[in-house]
Amino acid sequence: MTRQLRLSLGQEPEAPSFDAFVRGPSNALAVNAVEAWPAWQGGCLAILGQKGVGKSHLARAWAARVDALILDPRNPDVGAAPGRPVLLEDADRGASTEGLFHLINLAAREGGGLLLTGRTRPSTWPTALPDLRSRLNAFPVVEIEAPDDTVLEGVLRRFFRDRNIRPPEEVYPYLLTRMRRSIPDAEAIVKRLDEAGDEGFRPVTRVLARQILEAQGALDL
Repeated sequence: MTRQLRLSLGQEPEAPSFDAFVRGPSNALAVNAVEAWPAWQGGCLAILGQKGVGKSHLARAWAARVDALILDPRNPDVGAAPGRPVLLEDADRGASTEGLFHLINLAAREGGGLLLTGRTRPSTWPTALPDLRSRLNAFPVVEIEAPDDTVLEGVLRRFFRDRNIRPPEEVYPYLLTRMRRSIPDAEAIVKRLDEAGDEGFRPVTRVLARQILEAQGALDL
């Protein structure tokens, strides 16, 4: 079966949702904290973690559930925010100082809420506004750690399913003990296995997985 045909027969990639989010020990605290809205301290929460741990998926799952506005952190439309929950992604990478200050104040009002994502704690973000400094220092945070085996296996299965591929069960533990610990790496490995299988008219097996990992220098030994 060609790659194009398998993709056409496979499922469409799932939109970010809590049902599609793969849970495990590495993200359990973050999921529980996000799902506790609207009981956040001051209506605010920041999800922290390095690239590829699932911050954006979890944040957008929340946004879809609560019908949150997703605003540009560098130029947020504060006028549209009163009475609405708001999501700002990558807020640690140049968010508007005045916009962030107003959104934090609005988050505590009825119907409001503010979810931020970033790699560093709000207490370390630069600002010249003393009032914003105090709010950032006290901003509630929750961290997603590097994906554990439960999460990585879950996302591997999802990526294979999206491509209508059913590898032997032995492929999963083989990949888990050798791949780099990130969701983008899991997606990249599945994509390369799919392409390599088509190029050589080969099924996705443990042997093919080893060849791909060696070729990419992705073995995490």
